Amino acid sequence: MIRVLVADDHPVVRSGLRAILARQCNISTLGEAETGAEVRRLVAQKPWDVVVLDVSLPDCSGLEMAREIKRERPKLPILILSVQPDEEFAVRALRAGAAGCINKTAAPEELVRAVQLLAQGRRYMSPAAAEKLIAGLGNGNGSDQALHARLSHREYQVLCLLGSGKSVGRIADELARSVKTISTYRERILAKMEMRSTAQLVHYVLQQHLAEPA
Repeated sequence: MIRVLVADDHPVVRSGLRAILARQCNISTLGEAETGAEVRRLVAQKPWDVVVLDVSLPDCSGLEMAREIKRERPKLPILILSVQPDEEFAVRALRAGAAGCINKTAAPEELVRAVQLLAQGRRYMSPAAAEKLIAGLGNGNGSDQALHARLSHREYQVLCLLGSGKSVGRIADELARSVKTISTYRERILAKMEMRSTAQLVHYVLQQHLAEPA
C-alpha cells in the first residue's frame, strides 16, 4: 500500500488531489500539508512512500523544500506539481532532487500513474518534458533553448524578474533579499548563461517567452 503526503497551499487543490488518489485501492494513507513547516513536521513523523509537492508554498519554494527533504530522507521520492510547462521545468525539478514532475493541468490518471511509478522507485516525466530533455542533450550545452535549464530555481526566478524590466533593488524587495544577494544571483546567471549584460538576459527572456514560477 502506498502512503502519500500531498502538499499544496490551496485547500481546493489538496482536496482534489486527495480525491483522485483515494480512489486507488493501493493508496492507503493520504496526508495533507499547507506549508513547508507542515511538510517538515509530517515527513519527520511518518514513513511516507511519496510526497506530492507544489512548487510554490507560502513559506518556501517547493524546490527548496525538495532539496531539504532529500538531505533528511534521500530515498523518499518527490513529485513536483507546477503550472509551468513541463519541458521548461523538468530540469530544475530533477536537479532539486525530485523523482518526477507533473503539470497541474494533467489528467487524473497521469497523476495516479506518476505516484505509482515513484512508489516503485522509478521516475516520472511527461512525454513533452522527456522529448525536450533528449533534444537538449543532443544539442549540447551551447543550445540557446537549454541555457536557462542550467539555472537553479531561484536563479531562474531572478532571471524572469530581470526580464520583466525590474531593477535589482525592486527584485530584492519582492523576494525579501538584500540587493547584494540579488546582484550575486545576477552575476551567477550571467556566468552560467555565458552572457555579459542584463540587456542580453532581458532579450533572452522575451525571445524564449519565459515566465516567473507560480
